Amino acid sequence: MIDSLTWPFRIIGFLFWYIGALVTANIAVLKDVLTPGQDSAPGIGLFESRSETEFEFSLISVLITLTPGTLSLGTTTRGEGEPRKLYVHSLYSSDADALRAELKDMEDRMLKAVRIRKETS
Repeated sequence: MIDSLTWPFRIIGFLFWYIGALVTANIAVLKDVLTPGQDSAPGIGLFESRSETEFEFSLISVLITLTPGTLSLGTTTRGEGEPRKLYVHSLYSSDADALRAELKDMEDRMLKAVRIRKETS
């Protein structure tokens, strides 16, 4: 019951966080475009998603692609009981582990916002 009452506020909180992330990413890309030289260090990482539904997996893929400097490239086939995996290209994360950490943070925030019932850890 209480989780249902906090759900709209969690969505709003996530939207504010995501808008901040979008502004930060836009500034990084704009700075890279307008200044001489290249600050980018592109890389591709394989991200294991904790999304349980098609909606959650699609939403994280869209959020990644909408963020300037990142792009969802594709998914791997999913075996029974295996997590969904997503290939992600990033302009500013040549280290795949750093990219996965950033994506995990985004997904954790998204899942906390969109799931009506909170996870019990």
